[in-house]
Amino acid sequence: MSQIAVIGAGMGGMCAAARLAKAGHKVDVYEYSETYGGKCRTERIGNTAFDIGPSLLTLPAVYRDFFLKTGDPLDSVVQLEPVNPSFDYRFSDGSSVQFSNLSRYDTLNAIRTSFGVQAASDWSRLMARAGSMWDVSRKPFVESELKSIASLALTPSILKDITTIAPWKSLQSIVTQMTRDTRLQYIAQRYATYSGSDPRHAPAVLLSIAYIEEAFGAWHVAGGTGKLAQAVYERAVETGVNFNFNSRVVRINHDGKKVVGITLLDNSSVLADIVVANADASQVYNQLIPEKLRSLRRPRVALKKATPSVAGFSIMIGTTRQPGLPSLAHHTILFPSDYDEEFNSIFSTKSPVKDPAIYICAPGDPLMNQDPDIEGWTILVNAPRHSQDSDGWDWTDEQFANEYANSIFDKVEARGIPIRDRIAFYEIRTPADLQSSVLAPGGSIYGTSSNGARAAFSRARNRSPLAGLFCVGGSAHPGGGLPLVAISAEIVSNIVGRA
Repeated sequence: MSQIAVIGAGMGGMCAAARLAKAGHKVDVYEYSETYGGKCRTERIGNTAFDIGPSLLTLPAVYRDFFLKTGDPLDSVVQLEPVNPSFDYRFSDGSSVQFSNLSRYDTLNAIRTSFGVQAASDWSRLMARAGSMWDVSRKPFVESELKSIASLALTPSILKDITTIAPWKSLQSIVTQMTRDTRLQYIAQRYATYSGSDPRHAPAVLLSIAYIEEAFGAWHVAGGTGKLAQAVYERAVETGVNFNFNSRVVRINHDGKKVVGITLLDNSSVLADIVVANADASQVYNQLIPEKLRSLRRPRVALKKATPSVAGFSIMIGTTRQPGLPSLAHHTILFPSDYDEEFNSIFSTKSPVKDPAIYICAPGDPLMNQDPDIEGWTILVNAPRHSQDSDGWDWTDEQFANEYANSIFDKVEARGIPIRDRIAFYEIRTPADLQSSVLAPGGSIYGTSSNGARAAFSRARNRSPLAGLFCVGGSAHPGGGLPLVAISAEIVSNIVGRA
């Protein structure tokens, strides 16, 4: 039995902790804040609840596996509801289309009706390619420990797989090659933002996310995604994990070759045979381990080359219910006329987007909306990360944040969605707020982005060159998002093995 210290009670850290405890190890989690869940939180303002982080679940099988391997099944602790339509996409020219959940047939019919026969044919081809990408990348890459490019080259079908994935192409290039319909291009390119990336530089294989969402569904967690975090936390406690909140780790201790424990902010030390870091990898390798170690030279160089993911500017709004007004879909996307300009602003000029794609989440969940007169909406736009130098935008300016929120209200109103006269209350969350609450550098939502053909190899490997140190979470392989951080936890627990 190993003594294991887990840094961070985010979803990746908790999933790893529960799996390792179930395998017979002694596991303690040390969390900087006063609660669990990391970015996966549901917060209540008055009688209305809002998902502060993820607002939908894809690949639910990942969590079904987690719960089955650690105790009672997922459906016994969390209620999942399919979202239909999965998304309502609206465009600046006034056109729109609703994608059906778990039905390519219905989605193609909707595209055919809204955009024409050629557009439906194009989307069918895009999804066929996306499905092939998922088939060849799932086992050897997403669900396996990433050791090196050379290890992937040993895959028997490597030549065929490379042709399918087309690592030399960006998501934007493959999409524009396969359809001339700008609206379909925007829908497909938006999947780059699921990993906080720029579609002009993110690898083409991210198209597989569109297939995953279609084939395995878009799901709502009844009561909010915070209920999933609560269920994972409670499962970890059931398996014997001990949680220490308000316990900031300031150092990973080692003897030069392997970890020996951690040091907390109060200068107390904890001995550990294994340390699992559910924290930003750049902080792990450069702040928690400040010494110059030969073994860490390569991961430090790789992390330095990685591009941080986009941040998010969100507004939680209590809207008054008004008879006669049509309800919004659960997930609505308002695309701008020039989507490229969003990524120029975020990644090049590092300034707030003047005309962003606007995501509106209106769950209509009675467990989240307990006031009969109020409906909770969350509005999210992608944003440059927080920084008080040239590396980002200073999001601590409250006056600017309020002005920016008002500009977003104007854009929503201009797109035919009445909002100004319905606002009962609202609260703003900036990238600076996210950085402060969960120690996400710059408020980056997904850790590191997938920008660049070699981006996957810039993320932290799950197994560190420093013996006994492992990494999970959004800045580690295979990346950010609810399913992937849970997969990173499974990979690490498999490497560590049973006690």
